[in-house]
Amino acid sequence: MEKLSGYIENIIYHNEQNNFTVMDMDCGGSLVTVTGSFPALNPGEYITVKGTWSEHPSFGVQLKAHSFKVEIPETVAGMEKYLASGLITGIGEKKARLLVERFDEDVLDIIRYNPDRLTEVEGIGKKTAKLISESFNEHREVMDIIMFLGEYGISSAMAMRVYKVYRDNTISVIKENPYKLIHDVPGIGFKLADEIAMSMGVEQYSPFRIMAGIKHMLQSCYSEGNMFMEEDELIKKSASVLNIEEDLAYDNIDDLVLQGDIKLEIVEEKRVYYTIPLYKAEESVAEMTVRISRHRYENEIINVDRIIESFEKENKMELDSAQKNAVKAAVENGAVIITGGPGTGKTTIIKCILDIFKQLDYEIALAAPTGRAAKRMSEATGFEAKTIHRMLEFGYSENEEEQTFDRNEENPLEKDVVIVDEASMIDVLLMNHLLKAINLGTRLILVGDINQLPSVGPGNVLKDIMDSKAVSVVVLSKIFRQAQESMIVVNAHRINNGEMPIVNDKEKDFYFISCNTGDKVRKTILDICTHRLKNYNGYDFFEDIQVVTPMKKGAAGINELNKLLQMNLNPPSSCKEERTFMSTVYREGDKVMQIKNNYNIQWIDLKTQEEGQGVFNGDIGRIKKINQIDKTATVVFDDDRQVVYGFEQMDELILSYAITVHKSQGSEFKVVVMPVFQGPRMLLNRNLLYTAITRGKELVILVGHKTYLKSMIENINTVKRKTGLRERIKVHAMLEDENA
Repeated sequence: MEKLSGYIENIIYHNEQNNFTVMDMDCGGSLVTVTGSFPALNPGEYITVKGTWSEHPSFGVQLKAHSFKVEIPETVAGMEKYLASGLITGIGEKKARLLVERFDEDVLDIIRYNPDRLTEVEGIGKKTAKLISESFNEHREVMDIIMFLGEYGISSAMAMRVYKVYRDNTISVIKENPYKLIHDVPGIGFKLADEIAMSMGVEQYSPFRIMAGIKHMLQSCYSEGNMFMEEDELIKKSASVLNIEEDLAYDNIDDLVLQGDIKLEIVEEKRVYYTIPLYKAEESVAEMTVRISRHRYENEIINVDRIIESFEKENKMELDSAQKNAVKAAVENGAVIITGGPGTGKTTIIKCILDIFKQLDYEIALAAPTGRAAKRMSEATGFEAKTIHRMLEFGYSENEEEQTFDRNEENPLEKDVVIVDEASMIDVLLMNHLLKAINLGTRLILVGDINQLPSVGPGNVLKDIMDSKAVSVVVLSKIFRQAQESMIVVNAHRINNGEMPIVNDKEKDFYFISCNTGDKVRKTILDICTHRLKNYNGYDFFEDIQVVTPMKKGAAGINELNKLLQMNLNPPSSCKEERTFMSTVYREGDKVMQIKNNYNIQWIDLKTQEEGQGVFNGDIGRIKKINQIDKTATVVFDDDRQVVYGFEQMDELILSYAITVHKSQGSEFKVVVMPVFQGPRMLLNRNLLYTAITRGKELVILVGHKTYLKSMIENINTVKRKTGLRERIKVHAMLEDENA
């Protein structure tokens, strides 16, 4: 076994997925090629490797490393090289030279233990000194964690995700309970966590392992939007993933129930199991829905008809009977649901309701699940609308482990009326927080389109509340004359009724372009986005156009389309910095989307200079700047908020030249381009097609084959979500009636 120490001269190749690396090491003036599994090392780092010599037929003699250790350089020259490598934020070649000249061989100790002295060097202030010290200490910490996790087959990129969650507690948390990784770190499943646990000595039949596997299986139902799992399914899946007998799985499920870790319920005469948070949320939503909806405001507002008539005259329109009923229901009830497709006058009703409550000097709050939906609501009504999270003043608990809202049952919203748009997007957990913040006496008006896709998160809340018949519901179905001029609106309703859309009227706003192959679909979409629409009406891709698709993979999936559109709309350039993360290239100018809620990240509004925190799943923006020295990427979102991401946070962003239909929910775009091509039947359904085309404001273009279009319209077999909310609301309504 050969042992070599030296500086990394050059990284020839590094695979982020499996850590395989080829690099050149400077070992005292002699250049040696080293191969093996290494984390994301950098030129300038000093390492010791142990390995065996081999001869590659093309590349000659190499040292195949079996183990390695990252060392702190011992010579002054080595320290300067290490500091100049770009590893430490705030230090480049010039500052590295100045630091070494000032502090000589003590430079690394000064950075680590006495960073205030760094200000003795010209060009380094207190802020930069703090940044340098924090970056240095974090790098040492991260390398220890990467090496620890590398022993269990975790790549350096994944190790960075783990570190981002647990920071300096990473090693102790994993040693105590490696199964925490499953639920805390995206991308780590039960199999990997289980391998780590068993390599640490956890036995196959250990109750600790079995219970972790059962809880993992139960929590996996979140991803499918389900609230619970039926007993037979939970037993079979748990036994399979744990490789144990079903009887043993059942016994441990029973123990978890007795310990209060999971909840056994009877739904539709079946034994089902909930996680505790979902059970509590569903029970709370049911109880509060009934409580709020049963509050009446009889004789409080006189002559609603007169106010409606005044609104009609002022706006030169006439509300139909359903719209008037919706307005009256909003005035007379504690809670009301107003649902309807595009062009049925939902926005008009919101304006009329606002007009009534404005005249009464009521305090009103407008909200929507996403930033884009809130912005659209503001533009349509002239009133400020916020995301639900901002309205409820979200934050984190003191230990930063639990999401909290400052507006809750103890500190409710000080509003007389709360109107929420795009309510079909609200999952059971968010609805729970919303209802907790509604005072008895505050009117809650939920507006949405029940025919769109349900929430990404668990539950089917709006539909369940409607189906319970415990809340006043007004369904709008009439398409108004102005809306009838839009083929987007007309075709949305045709599709919802199971009819083929009317396409290719050159004077209209809805087109279908026929293509027979996946390659032709991609090329046509590229041509539309780069040339046709620009020539057609001066549409700008980044400002006006969004490609939406049913799926992630395949010829017409977001993975292929994003690569194609990025290469043609924002190609590589010497003027543009870029960063590769998990095989995706992020480049200055790229269109990106946030794919998880980050409640702590800071932002500044470039227009108002307002500062705040929180970026949410579905927010779309563009990369303004990538700073290789500071290791940051600056993104400006559509609502003018600017956010600075550390490189380790870039797994929260994906390219968004093309996005899935699910991710487009709550958004509206001037132009929507959608491939209609082969894919999994469960994704090619009427519900999804309807949701996609109703995202288009001025123009919708479908590209593909009419066979698949017809198939989507005929396919109404959407997966039914497993939820007990409807029946739970009915029970609470019955109890309320008995106690009345």
